[in-house]
Amino acid sequence: MATISELYHYPVKGCAGVRVRAAVLGFAGLGHDRRFLVTDLAGNHRSQRRDPLLATIQPAVDDDHLTLSAPDAGTIHVPIDPTGPRRPVSLFGSPYTGIDQGSDVAAWLTAVLGKPSRLVLAPPDHHRVTDGLTAGTSYYADSCPVHLISATSLRALNARITANGGHPVPAARFRPNIVVDDWPAHEEDHALRLATGAVDLAYAKPAIRCAVTTVDQPTGTRTGPEPLRTLATYRRTPDGLAFGSKHAVLHPGHLSTGDHLTTTDRSNTDLSGVTETP
Repeated sequence: MATISELYHYPVKGCAGVRVRAAVLGFAGLGHDRRFLVTDLAGNHRSQRRDPLLATIQPAVDDDHLTLSAPDAGTIHVPIDPTGPRRPVSLFGSPYTGIDQGSDVAAWLTAVLGKPSRLVLAPPDHHRVTDGLTAGTSYYADSCPVHLISATSLRALNARITANGGHPVPAARFRPNIVVDDWPAHEEDHALRLATGAVDLAYAKPAIRCAVTTVDQPTGTRTGPEPLRTLATYRRTPDGLAFGSKHAVLHPGHLSTGDHLTTTDRSNTDLSGVTETP
């Protein structure tokens, strides 16, 4: 059994996360998670991989409004428009549709990022099937609706980083939805099913890490090789460097910090595909 220590949602893909004490979990993830997408003028999604300044944009959202703020750019209040013009958008080469949220927020984002940009909302008929051992759905997340990391695994990683003279990295570098504690390190690689209250999560695949983990989230600046350099020494898989896990939502419900997640089905096999022993 693990304890939920932190919960986050990311209303705008690539922008700062919002830490919450409690949230409604739907089939597409925590409420409002990645419902909005920043694109270039051709509809290609913007990511911290190429646009790390996205990390400096702090969103706040309710059912009717999205508010964005950034250093030296002030704040813009965006009425959520579900009836605006639809535009084709592309996420990792896959075609989707987004509802354009207007010229005012487009101009604001363009000024912050220094590149022509638009903001779109996932339409109500956004039917996306995510991949992995268990299929799920999500809005504009990279893939699965729930991304989980273990604080114990993070402490083990940071112990390796600091032993080699580096600086520890915070959980925010990995942009998780759920942070759990009170597990052995990398127990997330074995948890086929997790449950708390009405919520039931099923393992989909490992979280494969990319250059976003090297971006300092408060400043939107790249910081160097960590944590990827250290992960490469002990968390290699055929698909890349694995840290954390992705999950589909079988049964939605409410989540709160302090809730206990019980492993209701566990694999004795390391599901991450790591080929090197820690």
